Amino acid sequence: MKDFLAISDYSPKQIQEMLDLAVELKAEWKSGGNKPILKNKVLAMIFQKPSLRTRVSFDMAMRHLGGDALYLSPAEIGLGKRESIADVARVMEGYVDAIMARVFEHEHVIELAKWAQIPVINGLSDYNHPCQAMADALTIQEKFGNLKGLNIAFIGDGNNVAVSLMHICTKLGANFTIASPVGYELPENPVKLAFEFAKESGSIIKLLNNPHEAVKNAQVIYTDTWTSMGQEEEEKIRQKVFPPYQVNSKLVSEADPNVIVMHCLPAHRGQEITDEVADGFHSALFPQAHNRLHAQKAILVRLLAKG
Repeated sequence: MKDFLAISDYSPKQIQEMLDLAVELKAEWKSGGNKPILKNKVLAMIFQKPSLRTRVSFDMAMRHLGGDALYLSPAEIGLGKRESIADVARVMEGYVDAIMARVFEHEHVIELAKWAQIPVINGLSDYNHPCQAMADALTIQEKFGNLKGLNIAFIGDGNNVAVSLMHICTKLGANFTIASPVGYELPENPVKLAFEFAKESGSIIKLLNNPHEAVKNAQVIYTDTWTSMGQEEEEKIRQKVFPPYQVNSKLVSEADPNVIVMHCLPAHRGQEITDEVADGFHSALFPQAHNRLHAQKAILVRLLAKG
């Protein structure tokens, strides 16, 4: 592994090994702290989009592992505008040991990885969110032991989070169902990839428009904001389209009795999820958010720790 750009780039074995490493690193941290295996390593964090979890979790992951992190705001770089991405990549490789980039266009992170001789991590793009998917899988694994054969239902927009969740489910043998409004379904190419992965793992994929049908027998219900960053112009339309896809107590009651509810956050409470569910018995929102730290430690160690 040189970079971490998409779940689809890795084998089920590689993904599971990183999850197992995350479990080890989390246990080590809880028992007194992580060994400083990334001492003298520096992660540059390039942000085009604002962030709470991505920024803090990567920063603290590096600190816990003995390294350091450097935050670079949108104004400081102007990635692809003030300076070409190729030039940014080649400059940064002389200063730091790895780059994490949270971008709008997926091509920006691909180009960074192309030109940089150091590892590049996709902290989010308009196409996918692989770091989130690793934290999601870790959270599900902690609850159920593994993902094999579980029924995971995503309710809402077929967005970047849904893409990475679908890919990690189909890599690891979970059944993936998504219910989206007409016109807001998952893009065609990542769905084709998921069906290829499902042939190997035995996963069942269902692409639906009915959320009530989607949650039947689900052990996991996952939702996300109706309007992502960069889609603000569509917000009024989306507010009319998505209310039937709200994850509320009634919808949760139609799933498996032991269902957990997940959300990558930030949540727009009262829209895609109700307070009653977000703060209720079935909620895994905050363990899931905390697992960003531990999943990303595993990614960093795989990319930066030698020997």
